[in-house]
Amino acid sequence: MKANSPAERLYNGIIKENPTFVMMLGMCPTLAVTTSAVNGLGMGLTTMVILAMSNLMISLLRKAIPDGVRMPAYIVVVASFVTIVQFLLQGFLPSLYDSLGIYIPLIVVNCIILGRAEAYASKHGPLASVFDGIGMGLGFTLGLTSIGIVRELLGSGAVFGHQIFEGGATIFVLAPGAFFVLAMLVALQNKLKEGKHDKNRIKSGCAAGCAACSNTLCSQAGADNSEKGGA
Repeated sequence: MKANSPAERLYNGIIKENPTFVMMLGMCPTLAVTTSAVNGLGMGLTTMVILAMSNLMISLLRKAIPDGVRMPAYIVVVASFVTIVQFLLQGFLPSLYDSLGIYIPLIVVNCIILGRAEAYASKHGPLASVFDGIGMGLGFTLGLTSIGIVRELLGSGAVFGHQIFEGGATIFVLAPGAFFVLAMLVALQNKLKEGKHDKNRIKSGCAAGCAACSNTLCSQAGADNSEKGGA
């Protein structure tokens, strides 16, 4: 995929640099609001909207914001969009607004939003910045929803409010359960990545040794290392 293209930005946020499972960012709302799948989905989509809009605005203003006041300016921009979204949730989705509570205004200082503003939106054009925000937001939404589904299922036997089985382990809807589920999902993701990496190595010939590698630079490096080891 072409660098900074919409598809590359979406892939980067959802898979390659997933905020929850890869970058481990935004852990406060991740652990606090994911007691149910609905809460995780709502928090993720709310963050995605704010992230995309703030990225767009910061990208448009990147040449006008002095370097000395970058972070205060970013916080003002993000806080403005958070306030707008907070009022919309309060007016149209009061139940979700009550469930997320204090974590909606805390989006202002969410390290994902400020991090993308500083690392990407302040250095790239509006279109790429918007898709970067959408990609990161979708990745965050995927992470929170996945954790919420597992916690709700194991804790109360339901998914999105639909009862699957009776009972459940209450610990999974409490604070310790968030850490357990996050650890399990990260470990599962790392295991899948490790298996995929091993398959790619076998396909490329790396499993058969440097002599079988099709990359001449890699083969030369292996030969040099062998000579040094022999010396």
